[in-house]
Amino acid sequence: MMTNKPKIKVIKKSEHKPAAKPVVSESRSKRQAARDVVANVTGWVSDLQTRKREETRIAFEQLFKSSPQPSEM
Repeated sequence: MMTNKPKIKVIKKSEHKPAAKPVVSESRSKRQAARDVVANVTGWVSDLQTRKREETRIAFEQLFKSSPQPSEM
């Protein structure tokens, strides 16, 4: 007779050792990752604001030039 039962390994409490996890380092690495993301997005926002300000300044300078336009004469 052939039995098709799977083999089961019994692990006793003394044999089972839970893996030690450095909880502090994981939370710090998550914090550091979050800080990196925030710093990256903050850099993008400041870059965008700087470009917008520069574009707006150039547009106003072109709009209000001191020399009269040919259509104003």
